[in-house]
Amino acid sequence: MPAILRTIARRAAPALRSPFPVLRANMYSKPPKENIGVVETTIGMGVFSLTILGPSGWILAHLEDYKKKE
Repeated sequence: MPAILRTIARRAAPALRSPFPVLRANMYSKPPKENIGVVETTIGMGVFSLTILGPSGWILAHLEDYKKKE
C-alpha cells in the first residue's frame, strides 16, 4: 500500500507545484513624495461618486419607463 501512495505522490507533486514564482508587492514605508491637495481630492471623489451612483440613479429615475410593457 505505501508503494501505491508513493507512486501517486510522485506523479501528483509536479502538477500541484506552481510553475510560476510567487510575486510579492513592493512595500514602502516612506511618506509620499507629493501631498494630494484638496482640489484633487474633491475632483477624485466627485468622479468616483458619479461613476458609481450615476447608473443606479439613472435606472431609479426611469423606473416607470422600464415597468411599461410595450
